Amino acid sequence: MARTGGALRRMTARSREEEHRASTPLELFFDLCFVVAVAQAGVRLVHAVAERHPGHGVTGYLLVFFAIWWAWVNFSWFASAYDTDDVPYRITTLVQIVGVLMLAAGVPRAFDDGDFRLTVCGYAVMRLALVTQWLRAAWAESGDARQTALRYAFGVTLCQVGWMALLLPHGAPPVRAFVLLAVAEMSVPALAERAAPTTWHPHHIAERYGLFTIIVLGESVSSATIAVQSAVDEHDALGELLPIAVGGLLIVFAAWWIYFAVPIHDHLASNRQAFLWGYGHYAVFGSAAAIGAGLEIAVEQAVGSAEISTRAAAGWVTVPTAVFLFTVWVLHARHYKRGVAQQLNLPVSAVVVLACTFTGSHAVLWAGLVCAATVALGVTLQTRGAGQTPVAPSSSPTP
Repeated sequence: MARTGGALRRMTARSREEEHRASTPLELFFDLCFVVAVAQAGVRLVHAVAERHPGHGVTGYLLVFFAIWWAWVNFSWFASAYDTDDVPYRITTLVQIVGVLMLAAGVPRAFDDGDFRLTVCGYAVMRLALVTQWLRAAWAESGDARQTALRYAFGVTLCQVGWMALLLPHGAPPVRAFVLLAVAEMSVPALAERAAPTTWHPHHIAERYGLFTIIVLGESVSSATIAVQSAVDEHDALGELLPIAVGGLLIVFAAWWIYFAVPIHDHLASNRQAFLWGYGHYAVFGSAAAIGAGLEIAVEQAVGSAEISTRAAAGWVTVPTAVFLFTVWVLHARHYKRGVAQQLNLPVSAVVVLACTFTGSHAVLWAGLVCAATVALGVTLQTRGAGQTPVAPSSSPTP
C-alpha cells in the first residue's frame, strides 16, 4: 500500500501481512545520516590505535557504536509497525536525524577527552523524538496495543533520565554504569511487548537490516580507499599497500555475499527469534564497520604512520572479519545449512582468518583469500547438495 506525506493520519498499526512492504526514501535518508556517526567512530578508533591507546579506542568505539546502533534499531522497528509517512511523522524523523548529527559531532570529544555530554544530548534527542511517536501511537490505539505503546514511551523516557543523570554532570561515566543503562535500554522492548507484540513486518525488517549492512560495508570501502589514496600521495608506497587493498576488497566482497546468501525473513517468525536476531546485529554492524577502521590502521602501519607491529595491525583487520563471519553464521546462515560441511564452513573460516594474523606483512591479503575461498566452498557445497536435500529458497548461492 503506497503512502505519501500529506494530511495527518491516524497512527494505527500496519498489517504484518501487507504485501510489497519496502523501505521508504525517508528510511534510506535516515540510514545515510547515521553513516556520518559510524564514520566518526571509525576515524577516532584509528587515531586512538595509531597513538598507542588501543584499549581506550576500543572502549570508546563500543560505547559510541551502541548509541548509534540502538537508536537506529528502535526507529527501524517502530517504522516497520507504525510508519504513517505523514507530515508529523516526517518532521519527527528529521528531528531524530538532527539528534544523530549531534551525536556524530560529539564523537571526537567523547574519544579524546572522555566527554560524552554532546553525544548523550544527541542520543536523547533521537530517543525522546521516538517517545512522541509512541505517544501518538498510544493515542490512536486501544486495549493491549495502547498499553504496549505507553510502556515503550515510559521505558524509553526513564532510560533517558538515567543517561542524563549519569553523563551530563561529569561527561565520562564508569563503564559499568554505561553497561547497566544499556541493559535497561535493551530490556524495554521485551517488557513493553508483553502486553501485545507490535506488528513489525518480517520482510521489511530483513530489508532494513540488509540495507544498513550494505551502508556500513560501503563505509568500510570508502575509509580504506581514502587511506590508501592518502598514503600513496604522501609516501608513494603502492607496492606495500596493494596487498592490503586487494585483501580488503576481497573481505568486503565476501562479507556482502555471505550476509545476503539466505532469505532471513523466513526465520523471523516470532518476537523471540526476531529480537535475538536483531540484538545480535550489534556485533554484525560493529564488526563490519571495524573492518574499515582496521584497514586504515593496516595502511598507516605499512607506511610507518602508526607505531604498532605488523601482527597487531593485521589483527585489527582479521579479528573483526572473524567476528563478522561467526556472528552471521550464528544469527541466520546456520538455519539454512544442510550437512556438517556446510555448517562448519563459516566458523572454521573464522578461525582460519584469525590464524592469518600470524602470516606476516601479507596477512590482510591472506585473510581476503580465505574469505573468497569460503564463498567458493559454500557455493560448491550448495550446488552439490541442491538435488539431495530441500533447501530454503534463496536468491543467491549460500556460503
